[in-house]
Amino acid sequence: MTSLPNPIAGFEDWPDAVRRLGKHPGHNAASAELAQALGVPGPVPTPPVTVHRTSVIDGVELQELGWELPYGPPTKGYLLKPVRAQHELPGVLWLHCHGGNKWLGAERLIDAGDENNGETSAEVTAVQQNLYSGHAVANDLARAGFAVLVHDSFTWGSRRFVLDPPPARVAEGLAARRALWREEGAQPTPAMEYNAAAALHEHTLAKIAGLLGTSYAGMVALEDLAALEVLRNLPGVENGRVGVGGFSGGGGRALVLSALAPEVRAAVVCCMMTTFEGLFPSHADTHSWLLATPGLAGTFDWPELAAINTACRYLVQYGRHDPLFTSDGMHDADALLAALTTSEPGRYTGSWYDAGHVVTPEMLREFISYLAVSLQH
Repeated sequence: MTSLPNPIAGFEDWPDAVRRLGKHPGHNAASAELAQALGVPGPVPTPPVTVHRTSVIDGVELQELGWELPYGPPTKGYLLKPVRAQHELPGVLWLHCHGGNKWLGAERLIDAGDENNGETSAEVTAVQQNLYSGHAVANDLARAGFAVLVHDSFTWGSRRFVLDPPPARVAEGLAARRALWREEGAQPTPAMEYNAAAALHEHTLAKIAGLLGTSYAGMVALEDLAALEVLRNLPGVENGRVGVGGFSGGGGRALVLSALAPEVRAAVVCCMMTTFEGLFPSHADTHSWLLATPGLAGTFDWPELAAINTACRYLVQYGRHDPLFTSDGMHDADALLAALTTSEPGRYTGSWYDAGHVVTPEMLREFISYLAVSLQH
């Protein structure tokens, strides 16, 4: 009898780890409700961190880090800070976007320079040009005076699943994509092949996560919580001044993480805000399982997550022409966020830009300034 390809190859120890970890307790009643809705597994001990190499790029010290979680392959991360920083710095955990690109993880956010044998690849350059206005966001944040950690989260980069051979339904979809590439005369790269497979595989992982009592978003949240603890315990990071942020799926991850982690004092959500009602019916298919956990909408509307951690300040950036959201969904979310924080002046700032689904230079400047002010003593 022929055995089927393993849909969790590379993460064979994932089910046992989830069972051992149990459930995340949350830090207050609302965060416990959120953790339960997402099925976030229990906290993992702060993992030991290994520094693999250090380089200097345009005034920024870049360290490539690694750590182990209780399941799956080692996690790769990068710590960036100003060269020769004399004092402890406020810490920022910046979370990479989804972008339909799981071949890349956190490296899409950095400029690795030429010292790393061309590690700033063509794929990284393309993502930065298309989504980040050509900027390496983590380097820009470090030059502004932050200790910045970026990391690969569940299913991205170093945390990719092994999809060779792919599960049956993934294989069917990948075969169709390959046929289309042949018809177009395209020569797919390994990254293109993997991303096509991973887009289909995310549906399979969402099913398996549900069977394990967690969710796709809950697993990502667990790994983001672990990375936050890594940042908070790194030398040179001022523990009481920590912020999080991200663009697109990274912004959604920042919103969830800020609600689950009371240590977070400031959060930036760039191009990832709507009411759930605003997604129906036509915009639900434009988003990943990060925004579609079964049961979440029965507990919270998406903007309501900003009310859970009352010590956290929020900057939410909207693109008026963002095709991933309806105008009504974004404006209703803006109004709800303002109403939720009406008794706490300054805890919510909503900024609107004549932009699509992209980080503009103006957005970048605003969130750097916002974090600097929000993470002051």
